[in-house]
Amino acid sequence: MGALWTEQKKLDAWLETELAVCEAWHRLGHIPEAAMIQIRSAARVDPARVRAIEEVTRHDLIAFLTALEESLGPEARFIHLGCTSSDIIDTAGALLVTRAGRLILQGTDRLLKTLENLAWRYKGQICMARTHGMHAEPSSFGLKMAGFHAEFSRHRERCAAAVEGMRYGKISGAVGTYALLDPRVEEIALELLGLKIDPVSTQIIQRDRYAHFFTSLALLGGGVERICTELRHLQRSEVMEAEEGFARGQKGSSAMPHKKNPVSAENLCGLARLLRGNALASMENMALWHERDISHSSVERVILPDSSILADYMLHRLDSLLSGLRVMPENMERNLRDSRGLFFSQRVLLALVEQAGLPRQEAYALVQECALQSLERKRPFPDLARAHAEIGRRLPPAVLDELFDPRYYLRHEDLIFNRVFNSTENSPEKAALGATLRSDADGQA
Repeated sequence: MGALWTEQKKLDAWLETELAVCEAWHRLGHIPEAAMIQIRSAARVDPARVRAIEEVTRHDLIAFLTALEESLGPEARFIHLGCTSSDIIDTAGALLVTRAGRLILQGTDRLLKTLENLAWRYKGQICMARTHGMHAEPSSFGLKMAGFHAEFSRHRERCAAAVEGMRYGKISGAVGTYALLDPRVEEIALELLGLKIDPVSTQIIQRDRYAHFFTSLALLGGGVERICTELRHLQRSEVMEAEEGFARGQKGSSAMPHKKNPVSAENLCGLARLLRGNALASMENMALWHERDISHSSVERVILPDSSILADYMLHRLDSLLSGLRVMPENMERNLRDSRGLFFSQRVLLALVEQAGLPRQEAYALVQECALQSLERKRPFPDLARAHAEIGRRLPPAVLDELFDPRYYLRHEDLIFNRVFNSTENSPEKAALGATLRSDADGQA
């Protein structure tokens, strides 16, 4: 990704665009065959020469054209016929962004596969779900990962749409009227480049397309941040249900040798802020004066490479983090036990309403009384519910025993997995995959 945004690659894309325009003029009979052969074989640009010329011209595209003309000789007269700078810059920009977008989509696909593997590996691994940071009701670690997979599937769709929205060029001349161009030149040139025609391009491609691309990256970064925020909480000493891999020789603190910190997750949370800031800059670029100004140009010279490289890096680093993630089922079960069964409160509440016929608020008060006693006295909630005179009178012991089964909370896990992965519920193939992945994880541990 970094190599894609070098000065050489930019000039290569400009040259690719200029040559496509020449090919179009050639097909329309405006450039002789002999001249076109010379242009194809001799056209080249040297970044150092372009920089030297730009020191004088103070115009990057003119510097590029001057260097290109030096390589061509008399045939240089056919270069840039009827074009304006933005014809080349914006069309070449579409090529670069499209190529960057493909790399980002590849990184997203790798991450999706890693998330799917984690989901199947830990399907059925019961753990405490939390709301407001507090114990709520049981879920599974596999469902956590399935939820992230579903989200990143949406991020991929948004990024793919944004990249497709950037796959538009323009060879329409100054202010976009084709006054000195044949519209067929644009049609032929863009077809050669694998781009589509922007229906109405002033002197530039309109920047809502760019804003769509950058905001899709910002949302992607937000998804990375959401996973990493979850992992940071799960690695807290008081929770310790999952932690980042810790390599031999790695150090966590210059002062405290015992520290193993979630540094990758923290780094990625910080980088997501940069993607959001760049997205805001891209939206500021939308409102340009009349048919164009260049207030957007200086911004894009920074945010195009930065956001593309950042998004690509973040996807690679998150995939590495998740591939090396240490998951601790024993601590998940410990934390579940430490809740002293308080998560059963809603089941008892609903049983009192549906089976015993109590008004909801009356049932709520009875269950809350037991729950608060459990919190204050550190006694198991099921024991207090069984001992509560009113609850015991309304719900027989056999009913209460059935209510206090933690596996009940995963009874629709298969259904959710089927929705996320479009798989057959309890398919032998997926069951075997989950067993294999769990076995691999146990071996690594």
